[in-house]
Amino acid sequence: MFTPGHLHRDNNDRPEHMRLLPPFSVDFYYEVRKDPEQGPMLHMRLVGDVDGRHFEEEFELHRDVAFNFASVATRIAARHGLHPNASPVMRGHDEYDKVFADIRSKLNLQPGEPVNLDHVL
Repeated sequence: MFTPGHLHRDNNDRPEHMRLLPPFSVDFYYEVRKDPEQGPMLHMRLVGDVDGRHFEEEFELHRDVAFNFASVATRIAARHGLHPNASPVMRGHDEYDKVFADIRSKLNLQPGEPVNLDHVL
């Protein structure tokens, strides 16, 4: 379920294609923070449970690489036991589109803006 700044994912109803996955419930929160040296940063927090084990992790991305949030969130969730195919962001593509549009709006990102490759690493 998407609301601006938050996406919730779980498999409590466990559709057939997710029955082999351990039970999970993950919340993905994000907001823009102003860093005095780096400028606008996308601050994200993943919190949830995978197979009964709680986790919480925060991370930030520079404005120019914020579009990569789904990849980072998927890797973090996988470290805590969530299969990459059950990504908290990518399961519902129309909700992912809403998250991406919300982030792009919050950061005032425009197509064609340059990316600092040092931020990618």
